[in-house]
Amino acid sequence: MAARPGNALRRSGAGRARPAREKAAVQVASRVRVRAVRDADLAQVVDIDARVTGLRKRAYWRDIFERYGRARGAERLFLVAADGDSILGFIVGEVRDWEFGSAPCGWVFGINVQPDARLSGIGTQLLASICDAFRRAGVTRVRTLLARDNAEILSFFRSQGMMAGPFIPLEKELE
Repeated sequence: MAARPGNALRRSGAGRARPAREKAAVQVASRVRVRAVRDADLAQVVDIDARVTGLRKRAYWRDIFERYGRARGAERLFLVAADGDSILGFIVGEVRDWEFGSAPCGWVFGINVQPDARLSGIGTQLLASICDAFRRAGVTRVRTLLARDNAEILSFFRSQGMMAGPFIPLEKELE
């Protein structure tokens, strides 16, 4: 996902207006409401994730819903971007204060937007909403991890002002 704030106002080329598809996406984003996930939203979340990853993970998303949707609180969040009954995106995260000796901070560990709804500000709305919730929970920093070869999500997070943090992930192949 590579949403950028202000894209709705930009013009492409030498003063040409944006293509109709992008104008329609901006109109959709203006109708989007970010809210807590509901049980009835779960099938659409699974569909968005499957469309993007190629994997249909119903059990995984049911578990995430139970832990972050149904049992939500100030420190566990599962939000969706809804246009009426249509779910266009989602974000999942939590406040943690035990990792690596760091002060409490918000962690985003899942975000996705329907591919045909991208570049309309929906990802920005989702991230802003979870960051607002993190602030209300008393934290002043948000973190995430991503695959280094995922240029699209890296571009999105950088467009939101995120940069490399103080930790280096390490791993070892288990035989």
